[in-house]
Amino acid sequence: MSHEQHQQLLETLHECMAACNHCYDACLNEENVNMMAPCIRLDRECADICHYLESAITRNSPFVAQLASVCAEICSACGEECKKHEHEHCQQCADACFQCAEACKSIA
Repeated sequence: MSHEQHQQLLETLHECMAACNHCYDACLNEENVNMMAPCIRLDRECADICHYLESAITRNSPFVAQLASVCAEICSACGEECKKHEHEHCQQCADACFQCAEACKSIA
């Protein structure tokens, strides 16, 4: 499939990456950064895989389905971690991650 056929997924991936980057930055400014370490770590993992999958789709990689499967798994893990925290940025990130996980599962 060409990247034009995946336009909605590309937008979802980009939104998730942006939400994770925002959450990552905001978590670094929380009072107890050590408590936020798992969230910060997963934000980085999730943003990176979303960016990589976005790139893979636009270059028509033959591994898009496999990458989407891994992306869905990482997005789900990040969403689960973020939803544990009451911070608005974590809740918004969790929502973006869960939406992205579902979108990735549709092409995995």
